[in-house]
Amino acid sequence: MNRQYAVLVKRAALSAMLVASILLIVKVLVWWQTGSVALLASLVDSLLDLAASLSSFLILSYSLQPADEEHSFGHGKAESLAALVQSTFITGSALFLVLSGFERFFHPQDLVSPELGIWVSLFAILLTGVLVCYQKWVVKQTGSLAIKADSLHYQSDLLMNSTVMLALILSSLGWPIADAVFGIAIGFYILYGAARIGYEAIQSLLDHQLPQQELQRIRAIALSVEQVAGMHQLRTRMSGATRFIQMHLELDDDLLLIEAHSIADRVEELLIGEFPGSDVLIHQDPKSVVPPSVAKEL
Repeated sequence: MNRQYAVLVKRAALSAMLVASILLIVKVLVWWQTGSVALLASLVDSLLDLAASLSSFLILSYSLQPADEEHSFGHGKAESLAALVQSTFITGSALFLVLSGFERFFHPQDLVSPELGIWVSLFAILLTGVLVCYQKWVVKQTGSLAIKADSLHYQSDLLMNSTVMLALILSSLGWPIADAVFGIAIGFYILYGAARIGYEAIQSLLDHQLPQQELQRIRAIALSVEQVAGMHQLRTRMSGATRFIQMHLELDDDLLLIEAHSIADRVEELLIGEFPGSDVLIHQDPKSVVPPSVAKEL
């Protein structure tokens, strides 16, 4: 496991927990003063943010453990579980928000001290924006699915806080149902985001292959090595930070075993250089034994 990967994802998870804790405390105090359903929804979302980020941190800590006798491929799949947990929390938050919005739509109430809610929403936007920028940087450096899910979660929070602020402004200007309308709209948007996160997590758990651009790069690297005549049965998957790459190389029939082994080692070396931390497994086939029905991946 890449040590930098472990350090970055843990810091990102802890940062999310810190931001969620600060916003939760502030929103509880201000909701008590304003009574805004949109702000209540934002408050509940911050509570779920904290629970989701805590769950993600615990699962991430487990996923970063090295392989052992009972888990020879490591614990990376736990990271996909963290993303799935995130999607569950987000779904609950969205449903609560939609129901609260409909209740306030049919029973509108005047808000108390809406300007206080506006300032809190602005504070939340700035703090969450800093967190999202940091999370995006971590995702760019690590490719972590769990942090990507957490980042998507907080990006939806950015939209929520922005619309909460707009709803409070409109309500203070004499449109009381704006609070409810925006609350419902935010809820459905978050529900959509939860579905996206859940889908990606499930695809990872089902060993979905690597992206097409990475597959093309893998093929190009393998075929660039001298004496590699072709390749087939390329199989890939992602588990946490580790890419698992398997393939069959087609080599000349007259090569010595030690020569074939050396060629495969060279391909493996280049692949790990391109994708650090990858687990590469290569089978060497004499060209003559490759069935005609096997389409060469050229």
